[in-house]
Amino acid sequence: MPDRGGGPPTGPRIRVGRPSRRVRTLLMTLGVLAVLAMAFTMFAGFWTDWLWYRSVHYSSVFKTTLWTKIGLFFVFGLLMALAVGFNIWLAHRLRPPLSAMSMEQQNLDRYRMGIAPYKRWLLLGITALVGLIAGASASGQWRTWLMWVNGVPFGQKDPQFKLDVSFYAFDLPWYRFLLGFGFAAVIISVIAAALTHYLYGGLRVTSPGARATAAATGHLSVLIGVFVALKAVAYWLDRYGLAVKSSDFKATDSWTGLRYVDANAYLPAKTILFCIAVICALLFFATIWRRTWQLPVTGFGLMVLSAILIGGLYPALVQKFQVQPNEQAKEAPYVEKNLKATRDAYGIEGTQVAEYPGVSQTKDQTKLRDDVDAAASIRIMDPNVISPTFQQLQQMRNYYAFPNNLDVDRYSKDGKDQDTVIGLRELNLAGIPKKNWINNHFRYTHGYGVVAAKGTEVDSEGRPVFTESDLPSKGDLGTYEQRVYYGEKTTTYSIVGGPQKEIDYSDDNGEKTFSYKGDGGVDLSNPINRAAYAAAFSEPQILYSGAIGEGSRVLYNRTPKERVEAVAPWLTIDGDAYPAVVDGRIQWIVDAYTTTNGYPYASRTTLGDTTADSLTAANNQRAVVAQQNQVNYIRNSVKATVDAYSGDVKLYQWDTEDPVLKTWMKAFPNTVQDKSEISDTLMAHLRYPQDLFKVQRELLTRYHVKDANTFLSGSEVWQVPDDPTNKSGDAVPPYYLSMKMPDQKQQAFSLTTTFTPNGRDNLSAFMAVDAEAGTEGYGKIRILKLPTSTTVNGPKQVQSQLNSEQDIAETIRLLRGGDSEVEYGNLLTVPLDGGLLYVEPVYVRGGDLKYPLLRKVLVSYGGNTAFENTLDEALAKVFGEAEEGSTQPPPDEGEDTTEPPPTSTNPTVREALSDAQKAFDAGQKALEQKDLAAYAEAQKDLEEALQRAEDAQARTDESGGKNGDDKNGDKGEDGKASPSPDPTGDSGSGQGSG
Repeated sequence: MPDRGGGPPTGPRIRVGRPSRRVRTLLMTLGVLAVLAMAFTMFAGFWTDWLWYRSVHYSSVFKTTLWTKIGLFFVFGLLMALAVGFNIWLAHRLRPPLSAMSMEQQNLDRYRMGIAPYKRWLLLGITALVGLIAGASASGQWRTWLMWVNGVPFGQKDPQFKLDVSFYAFDLPWYRFLLGFGFAAVIISVIAAALTHYLYGGLRVTSPGARATAAATGHLSVLIGVFVALKAVAYWLDRYGLAVKSSDFKATDSWTGLRYVDANAYLPAKTILFCIAVICALLFFATIWRRTWQLPVTGFGLMVLSAILIGGLYPALVQKFQVQPNEQAKEAPYVEKNLKATRDAYGIEGTQVAEYPGVSQTKDQTKLRDDVDAAASIRIMDPNVISPTFQQLQQMRNYYAFPNNLDVDRYSKDGKDQDTVIGLRELNLAGIPKKNWINNHFRYTHGYGVVAAKGTEVDSEGRPVFTESDLPSKGDLGTYEQRVYYGEKTTTYSIVGGPQKEIDYSDDNGEKTFSYKGDGGVDLSNPINRAAYAAAFSEPQILYSGAIGEGSRVLYNRTPKERVEAVAPWLTIDGDAYPAVVDGRIQWIVDAYTTTNGYPYASRTTLGDTTADSLTAANNQRAVVAQQNQVNYIRNSVKATVDAYSGDVKLYQWDTEDPVLKTWMKAFPNTVQDKSEISDTLMAHLRYPQDLFKVQRELLTRYHVKDANTFLSGSEVWQVPDDPTNKSGDAVPPYYLSMKMPDQKQQAFSLTTTFTPNGRDNLSAFMAVDAEAGTEGYGKIRILKLPTSTTVNGPKQVQSQLNSEQDIAETIRLLRGGDSEVEYGNLLTVPLDGGLLYVEPVYVRGGDLKYPLLRKVLVSYGGNTAFENTLDEALAKVFGEAEEGSTQPPPDEGEDTTEPPPTSTNPTVREALSDAQKAFDAGQKALEQKDLAAYAEAQKDLEEALQRAEDAQARTDESGGKNGDDKNGDKGEDGKASPSPDPTGDSGSGQGSG
C-alpha cells in the first residue's frame, strides 16, 4: 500500500558523526596548552617582577604592595559578592507562592522555567562577576588604605573644624572610598533584588492588583533606606570636604577651602540636609511594619526638594545679595586662611621679599666692573645648548651619545668650587655598526666615562674647556668606575656577565672587551628564569641562545627615574636626574617628592602644567613623573641615588619633619635610610630640585603677597615669562648659577628665575633660592621686588633689544652668513648694585661644523648693551670703555665672523685690511672643509693683519691725520670710527661711511 503520510522523505540518510577520538584528543590538548600558555604568561609577569625587586633589595616593597592589593581585592570583592548575592537570595526567598494568572506572568514563567535548573550556578556567576569587578577596583586603592592605616599627625589643625590635617590627608580619602563602595553595593543590590522580585512575581508592571507584594515592598524599602542613610553620611562628610573643595575664584582658578558662602550657606545647608536624610532613612525602614511607600516616598521627595532649595538656591542667593555687593570685606578673612595654608603647604612661608630699586645706585659705573666677579660666577656654557658640542668633540664612537640637556654641578679644585657642565657618555644603540640581537643586547651594553667642562670659560675657538675628557675619561675627577650600565638614554635590556664578551671601549689599539662583574640585574642561569624572561620580553631566543650561560644577568628598568619610581611607587619623581662622581662611582642623583591633595585651605596646582617649560617641551625625558597630578602639598622629602654601574638604588630621608614621608616609612619600613647616612662627598653634589622650584615660583606669582585685600584686587599678580631665547611660547626654565644676593656676603650656588607683571614684559621681580645642600641657608627663597614706578627691562625686552639694535643685528646677520646658524644660550640675570645685569652667550654652528661654538656674549646693564667676543670684553665695554648708552660693538678680532675693520686712506692700512679679508675668506673655506689646522692658521694670519692695520692707523692718528686722512673721511658724525661694510674701504662714500 503506497505511503500517503507526510513522513520524512525516503533515501539515504546523512549522519553527522561526532569528531573522532583523535580529533577530540587533539582539540583538548590544544585547549589545555592554550590555558597553560596564558597561565605561564601571567606567572612570568609576576615572577620577573619578584626577581627584579629582589635584585635591587626592595622585595619588601613588592610584598607589601602585593599583599595589600590581594587583601583589598578579596575583602571588598567578597563584601560586594555577599551583599548582592544575599539580596538576590532574599528576593527569591520572599517570592509569592503563586503567580497571578496574567499575560505578563505567563511570559515570565518561561524564563523562570528556563533558569530553574541553573539557579544556583547563575547566582554564583553573578556574585562572582560583581565581586571580581569590585575587588579589582578596591585593589587600586592600596595607597589610600596604607595612608589611612599608617597615617601620622601633622601637628597642625585646620582653621574651620579644628581637626588635624592628617584627617583630610589620610582619613577622609579612605572614608570617601568606603562611602562610594557602599553606594555601589546598595545600588547593584537594589537593581538585582528588583529584577528578582519582578521575575518571580513580587513586582508587577502590567498585572492587575497591587504592583508589589508586601515582602518586596519591605525588602526594597530597607535597601533604599540604607541608600538614604549613606547619603546622610555623605552630607556629613561633605561638611569637612568643604575645607579641601576646589572652586574657581577671581584671584585664582585653583582655590581650595571655605569661602564666605561655604561657611555661611553650604555648611549649615549640609547639616540640615544630613538631618533630613536621617529622618527620611528612618521612614524607609518603617515600611517593614507599615507596608506602604507613601510616607517614605514623600520624605524622599522633600529631601530632594531641600537639596535643591537649601543646598543650591540658598547659597546662590547668599553669594548674590550678601557677598557680591561687598566681596572684599566678606572674603578677606577666608583669603587670609588660604594665604597662610598655601604658603605652609608648599614650603614658601619663609620667602623673604625685599624691595629692590632696579637701577644702579653708583653713578660711576666703571667702579662696578670689579663687583661683577664678586656678584656671580657667570656661566657662559649653557648645558641646554652645548650637548652637540660634547657629542662632536667627545663622542669618540657612534655608539656613544650624550643627553640632549646636560647638567650643572659643582666640583672643587684647589679648594675653589667651580660651576661645571657635566654629561655621561651613554650607550646609543642607534649608532652601532651592525644591528642584530647579539649586538643590541650582548655586545653593546654600556656607555663609558664622564665628560665635564668649566661653566664659566671657553677656549680661543669658543669650545668648552674640558676638565674631564677623552676615552677612557681623565682629568680632575680622579679615578672612578667609568662604565655606565644605567642611564637616561639606556632604555633597552642587556644580558651581561656570561660567555659573550662585551665591547668595553675602543682606542688606537682596537676594541677592548669586558665581562660584567657587578651584582646588578637578575641571574639567568636558572632555566625557569630564562623561560620567564623569554615570555615577559616576548623573545624566545633568551630560552635557547648559547650566548647565555653561567653568570649571565639581565639588566632592565635602567633609567634612574624608572628605577626610583619602581622601588618607591608612592613618590613623585623630579624630571631632571643628574650624574655626579661620588666616592669613586658615578651616581645618578634623583630628587623625589611626597605629595597630597588633602591639605585644607591650600590651593591646588597641576604638576604636569606647573613644571612644564621650554626644556620639557623639547625633551619629554625631563617631565616630572607624578603619582598624583593635582596636589596642594609637596615636599622634597627624599634624595635618591642610582649607581650607574651596579644599578643599586638608595633612598635617603631628606625632610625629617614631613608627616607624609613618615606615613610611607611606616607602611614600607627599612626602605628609606636616615639622613645621617648621606656621605659628605654625596652631600656636596645635592642641590635644590628644579621641579619643586618651578611649583613654588608659579605659586609665588600670586602668593608673594600676605595682604588679603591686595590678593583679592589682583594688582600684584605676576607671571613667569616665556623663554626669550626661542619662539616656543613656553615658560623660561630656571637656571643654576653661583651668585650673591644683596643680603649675602658671598656667592652661593643658587637656582634663579624672573617674574614679569601679568600681561606685560617689563621686570617685576627676581627670585633665587639657595640650592647648595648642607649649607645653613639651603632652601631659603629670596625675592627682589622692583618698584612699579620705574620700568626695568624684562628678559623678552632685553632679547628684543639684542635683535633690534642696528649694529648688533648686523653682526648677527654676518654670523648667520653662509649656512651658519645662531643659537641663543641662557639669558642669565644677576642683581648688581641695585640694578640687574643680563648676560647671554650666543653660539654659532658655522659651515659644516654642526655643533655650536661660543662666538659672542651679550651683556646689558642700566640701558647699556655690549655684544662682544668674550664676556670680559663685553663687561669692560658696558662698565668702562663704552660711553653711556652706546651699544655699538667694536670690530671682532680673531674669528671667522669678524666684522670688517674701519676704512682708511693710509696705504699700509689698506694693504693690511686686504690681507685680513683674504685670511677671513681662507678661514671660512677651512671651516667648510672641516680643516681645523688650516682654520687655525687662517685665524693667526687674520690676527696679524688686523694688528698691522691697527698699528698703522695709530701712527696716522698721532701724526694729525696725515697720509690723506681728512677730517671726516674715516669718522662718523660723532667723531668715532665706524665699521665699514666694505673690507677694502672702496665704498665710495665719504662722511659716515661704514
